Amino acid sequence: MPFVNIRIVKQVIENDPEGIKAKVQADVTESLAQAAGIPKENVWVTFDEVDETDWFSGGQRVKEQRAET
Repeated sequence: MPFVNIRIVKQVIENDPEGIKAKVQADVTESLAQAAGIPKENVWVTFDEVDETDWFSGGQRVKEQRAET
């Protein structure tokens, strides 16, 4: 049984967290089920929402990176 854990910056999905998570999990579930040849019911997906102040990329906070764009 595949278990997929998705970590995402909380602020990226703050406008529609339930809708975005529903779409992402559906796409991931479908893709993994097809690739592995297993029933979708056997694919488990969880989300960890990480605050942008606690996520770093290239030595810089994601919050700062997002402010630059």
